[in-house]
Amino acid sequence: MKIACLHTAESNIAVFEAAAKDAGLAEGTLVHTVRPDLLAEAEKAGGLTQAIARETASVLKALSENADAVVLTCSTLGPSIDGVAGRTPILRADSALARQAAAIGGRIVVLCAVETTLEPTTRLFEAEAGAHCEVRLVPGAWARFKSGDRDGYLSAISEATEEAYREGASIVALAQASMAGAAVLVRNGPKPLVSPVAALAAAVRLVSQNA
Repeated sequence: MKIACLHTAESNIAVFEAAAKDAGLAEGTLVHTVRPDLLAEAEKAGGLTQAIARETASVLKALSENADAVVLTCSTLGPSIDGVAGRTPILRADSALARQAAAIGGRIVVLCAVETTLEPTTRLFEAEAGAHCEVRLVPGAWARFKSGDRDGYLSAISEATEEAYREGASIVALAQASMAGAAVLVRNGPKPLVSPVAALAAAVRLVSQNA
């Protein structure tokens, strides 16, 4: 089995490899392509543009030619998969996360670190969970990530997660793959849902169904 991952941050390779190991996937199952320029362009433009979406879709389609499934790990670029017809299944990591959160139900709080992902993440989770979800931005988190302060980044996310639980959230979902490391820092409340785990589980199911 080969699952191709399209990332916009180099650090997400390690995040997905750790999730693959925890899921019992064989070493070498994941292959990684990193395109930070796509997210940088979206941030510069204030969100996903048609041109960026077309370029992302082109990359995804090319990856599908040599993989059993393709995972788009960047939530800002998520809508780019709409209408992409690849040789194999192509899925959004955050879409798998949204379905997992909706299945749990209750009051869902979704945390984002990048402002450009707020709109696509809100549309995605509202489609899956309706009015029972609230999407929030973790203030200052992305600036910490971009400056290389990974510990500060994850700490801010874990603090925002615990705040959501104090305010009555049933479950917290961390919308971006880069946020996954914050899950182990949460002490007060259920472990938040993370997109690498949800995405790989969904990809494996799709590959099995297509076998």
